[in-house]
Amino acid sequence: MAQILGDKLFGLYVYGAIAFPEGGATGDIDFHARLASPPDASEREALSMLHACLARAYPPMGAELDGWYILLDDALHSARPEHQLSPDMYDHSWALHRAHLRAGRCFVLHGPAPGQFLPAPSWPEIEGALEWELEYVTAHLADAPAYCVLNLCRLVYSFRTHDVVVSKRACAAWAMERLSDWRSLIEAALRSYDTGAVAEELWPSRVTAFYGFACEQMRVEIVR
Repeated sequence: MAQILGDKLFGLYVYGAIAFPEGGATGDIDFHARLASPPDASEREALSMLHACLARAYPPMGAELDGWYILLDDALHSARPEHQLSPDMYDHSWALHRAHLRAGRCFVLHGPAPGQFLPAPSWPEIEGALEWELEYVTAHLADAPAYCVLNLCRLVYSFRTHDVVVSKRACAAWAMERLSDWRSLIEAALRSYDTGAVAEELWPSRVTAFYGFACEQMRVEIVR
């Protein structure tokens, strides 16, 4: 990437489950690339070729790079930054990503520590990002039940504690202890997430019921 972008690459940061000691298996690799200026057409093409090469050379993770290329000027502000390789695509979880990066839950592959330039997210910003995460879960209950169950655990935890710098696995452990009626479902979600095979216990009706329960828990915390 540095060979392609040269001085345009200000920083490169890997974050997500991989940055937590209890992170365990992960379905993708999350990263943010900070650019001093927009990539030109040849650089965009070269980056696309790089991603295609990584997908072929390092299956399956090479094909699961969930990355954001954003301008440094945009990273200095709280507004959701635009993806420089995908016009009109914005990082709706920007407040959450900033919280993780500022807390040092990342690997710095290039550039300064992100806490030196990223603005701290406010709770209203974080709440908006959490609500967007819930919208994503709502849309994917049927096709990604394990991910949705684990992310619902994290959403309930974050609304209750105002702590968002936490992994899905840690929140699943928290939920199994405090939401014990749902322990078997959460355990099934963890097994499915680790193996990639849908566990039999992830019945659609049970997942939908947990979704309703989690939404109610979040509503209670928002009202407080």
